[in-house]
Amino acid sequence: LNVTVAEKAQRNLPSEDHNYRNRSRYIFVFCFFKKKKEKMASPSSSLSKTVRIGLVGGGTVGGGVYELIMGRLNNNKTNTNANCTITKICVRDVNKPRDFTIDETQTILTSNIRDILDDSSIDMVVELMGGTTLAKTVVLESLHNGKSVVTANKALVAECLDEIDEVVKRTGSKFAFEASVCGGIPIIHTLQQCYSGDIIHEISGIMNGTTNYMLCKMEHGADYDQVLKEAQELGYAEADPTADVEGFDVRAKIAILAKLAFGKTVPVNSIPCTGISQLGAVDFEYAKLLGCTIKLIGTAKRLSNFGEYDGPLSVSVSPRVLPRAHLLSSTIGSGNAVAVTSANLGNASYTGPGAGRAPTASSVVADIYRILTHTSPTSPFLLQSDMDIDNDYWSEFYIRINFTDSLGIIRCVGELAEKHFISINSVLQNPIVDRANADFVITTEACKHSQALAFCRDIAKEDFARSNPVCMPLNVEYP
Repeated sequence: LNVTVAEKAQRNLPSEDHNYRNRSRYIFVFCFFKKKKEKMASPSSSLSKTVRIGLVGGGTVGGGVYELIMGRLNNNKTNTNANCTITKICVRDVNKPRDFTIDETQTILTSNIRDILDDSSIDMVVELMGGTTLAKTVVLESLHNGKSVVTANKALVAECLDEIDEVVKRTGSKFAFEASVCGGIPIIHTLQQCYSGDIIHEISGIMNGTTNYMLCKMEHGADYDQVLKEAQELGYAEADPTADVEGFDVRAKIAILAKLAFGKTVPVNSIPCTGISQLGAVDFEYAKLLGCTIKLIGTAKRLSNFGEYDGPLSVSVSPRVLPRAHLLSSTIGSGNAVAVTSANLGNASYTGPGAGRAPTASSVVADIYRILTHTSPTSPFLLQSDMDIDNDYWSEFYIRINFTDSLGIIRCVGELAEKHFISINSVLQNPIVDRANADFVITTEACKHSQALAFCRDIAKEDFARSNPVCMPLNVEYP
């Protein structure tokens, strides 16, 4: 029987048009869930492709990274890092004995960096060679060519912050550098991801394990030269320890943290930097009288003008006299620690090993994993700011004066302090044992760093002064 559409409607029978709409609806729903299922599966499907890595540098950290990627993690089939392999390693000398075993069936050892840079099959470059010349070429050329880059090179990152950021934004390449600051402490990832809804006021830290080890020994009576030699024998300090003991290593690291925390690029050479080479065991004796200890600290802080933390950014590196209750005072040996003060969290601290094969390699591999799983930031430096920089910071100061005893020394120092508009808070002096070589300490009220330095220069010109005074910021407020 022929039944019209109208009759079907009266008898509640489905029309051909109705059936078509139902079929269309079914096809739409099916396709929607199919697409959704495919979208949900995309991360794991992207991980099915084996990512080929070129490793530049086969030293202590490079060996640790190779062992983790090719050994432990590749043997763990449940770990997504199994979807990457190190296909090439570039080293200075291919014949040099190494403390890790290279699987020659999977990895080629070369001394020609072009073998990695010109290899279109390599997806990611891991730069662990150090320096800022050839390493800069490796990093920037790899990013230009669309390869992801992971590095532990703090000097390069600090020096080329804006250049790296520009290339990443233009090419869409991934750049990660967790191991460049504080070794095994995930402070880079923390600042990139965990303070998005907060405002950081200050970040400071012990970022060099060598100097922290030395200062801990000096606190127990060891002399500087003695403890430096010991640190070199243990492998903590290099044959040329200048970068560590003069604070240059920390200066690069605090420049990186300042960019992440405040969004401001601070030229590395503009950061005031004082190391620990002028310190002695006597400084710890006087620090103890103040209920304090001494740590080499990198600090980046938003100063206050008309309200709290509304002024320019100030960045510095110096030994600091810290109260025993300070968050950073309890860090011992070669450990590192970072303290962050923010609007929401208040004071938070992050501690752990700052160097070494396994901790640093672990941070490098964590960066590799984040890139593989598409969880790394779209830009390495998300926060951008045009705030001013004023590295002539305010602080109370500890000033130790080494002198040959004579009349009128305290009066002379007081007059020089008045000349530089500095108010003296206290004078500390242990009993004099040798009148030809004695010390006393003054602590000041808050003044500018430049005032304190000018004051010390004038003291050094006096006949009683045996050397330049030791000048350190003195933290009187608890973090």
